[in-house]
Formats: sequence, structure tokens, C-alpha cells
Amino acid sequence: MSPTRDRPLALTMGDPAGIGLDITLDTWINRQTWQTPPFILIGDPAALAQRARFLGHDVAIRVTDCGGALSVFQDALPVLPLTCATAVTPGEPDSANAGAITGAIETAVRLTMDGEASAIVTNPIAKSVLYDAGFKFPGHTEFLADIAERLTGDSLQPIMMLAGPKLMAVPVTIHIPLKDVPAQLTADLIYRTCAITVRDLKDRFGLTSPRVAVAGLNPHAGENGALGLEDDAVIRPVVERLKAEGINITGPLPADTMFHDRARATYDVAICMYHDQALIPAKALGFDDSVNVTLGLPFIRTSPDHGTAFSLAGKGVARADSLLAALRMAQQLADNAARTA
Repeated sequence: MSPTRDRPLALTMGDPAGIGLDITLDTWINRQTWQTPPFILIGDPAALAQRARFLGHDVAIRVTDCGGALSVFQDALPVLPLTCATAVTPGEPDSANAGAITGAIETAVRLTMDGEASAIVTNPIAKSVLYDAGFKFPGHTEFLADIAERLTGDSLQPIMMLAGPKLMAVPVTIHIPLKDVPAQLTADLIYRTCAITVRDLKDRFGLTSPRVAVAGLNPHAGENGALGLEDDAVIRPVVERLKAEGINITGPLPADTMFHDRARATYDVAICMYHDQALIPAKALGFDDSVNVTLGLPFIRTSPDHGTAFSLAGKGVARADSLLAALRMAQQLADNAARTA
């Protein structure tokens, strides 16, 4: 047995008023048909039981710890309990429950870094709800990095990657306004993003020599300076440096011609300069089955690539495709990492 298969995945509940509980129930109910990797949900068992009743599901829920999760998974949905501060109503988020939402994430990190869980899968959160309770991070990715830095004492650069069956894409800058991108887009940031991405593609995705395509910032990758200087002055020297270090890399390339079928066949990952440059093609090519993967951390973390969808919560219409893909990818990455350790 793989050393990761004797531990469950740690799945956080996300915002309990969103669809995270709905899709968690679906992935467990269909566990045999879908071959769902075993997980333990970190969250409020009462909220989960209430959501099951809302949806008309007869689900056995078992409060346990990571050590007991595998033995009960086929018969009951294992839950490591955290209690929400106030009752959960589907579609009606409440910042009073922010502590339970972030607490589930912190617990998942600790369990994984302690070796009790093999990887982390996070259900969606709504940052606006957390901001009302004092949450200070731009998103999930930065919060995870902060927890890891506090636990390890290391300085980390978390990297967001959208991974789907047709495209893997990484934005160099993430949750910042578009007007701030050129100032934030330094040679050092681009270099570290590319280097960490290549390392994790080797160690976790099993790619011996990842092929990297780097997008330009400006239209037509700057058109030799006519449409902007950043492509030639900042991006190109980084690409040449990485190429000299033996990385299979090309760019900067015009972003408008990087994502058609023939172009995608020439690389394994696209490094993009800002959030939407990466996420628009990634979601257009695989909205239901793409996975948000965080690279650059001392543990594996995946997540569905959609949000909380409060308007769908408790109605039985939310699709579990992306969560199922996130669970499967987390298990596969954990297996790959164990083999290369």
C-alpha cells in the first residue's frame, strides 16, 4: 500500500452556508460509483446533518479522528468536529462562523504537517464574510502560507495553479488590482514563480522535464517595445536565465495565441502575468473539472475552482465535479510525492 493510502485526505467544510456541504455529501454518497478517495471532513457535524436533511439524504455521520476515518469511510461520513458559533442557514452566510471556517483550515494544515492526513482539500470560502470578522488575507492561498510559516519558521512563496485536463496555468501576481500588476511584476517574482512551479511539477506531478510557456504582459508580448517595455526588459531576461539553468522554457509569448489546441500541445504549464490572464482560459477550458492547486508549500493542497455559490446551497443543484477532481488530484499528488521523497 502507498504510504499515503493509510491516511485520509483532510477536507475542510468551507463556508457552511455555501455549497461546500452539499458537494461533500454528494462525493461521499457516490463514493463507490465515483471511487471517491477517503477523506475526513473538518467541520460542524450538526450543520452537515442539517444539510443532509435539507437535501433529502439519509447519510450516516460518524464523529472520529484521522486515525479512525479510513475504517468508517465506506459506512459513514467521518467528521472531525468543529462547532459553528451560530446556526447555519443555507445561502445565508454569517461572519459569526468565521472562527469555525478558519479553524477548519488551520486544523487541516496541522493534521497534514503532523502526518495524520496525506493532503488538504479545501471547500470554498467567501472572503467578504471573513473580512467582516477581521480576516486579513487576500485569499485562501495567502492564509495557508501564513499558517505554514508560523508552524515552520520558513519564509514561503505560495503559488496558485489552476489544473484541468486541458490546461495548467499559474498567475505570477494573484489578488491585486490590474493597475498594480506592472509594479509588482519583478524579475525576482517571475523567477521564483517559475522555479517553484517546475520543482513541484517534478516532485508532485511526476514530470521529468516540465515544458514551461511564459506569457507576455502586454498585447503581442510588447511588439518589440511598441506596446510596452516590460516584456523585453523584465520577462525575457528571466526566461533566458531559466533556460540557461536547464529548464525547458519559452517566452514571453503573446497571450492571445497561447491557449488554442495546437499551442497547448507544446507545453505542460502556462505561466501568466496576472490573475485573469491565467484563470479565464483555465476556467473556459475546464470549468467543472479544473482544480485549484497551491504550490510552494510544505504540504499538498487542492480545492474546487469555484466559489461558495450561496444561491445554490441546500437546493440539490450544485455540481460536485470540481470537488471530486480536487480529491482525486490531492490523492495522486500525495502518492507522487511519496514516491519521489
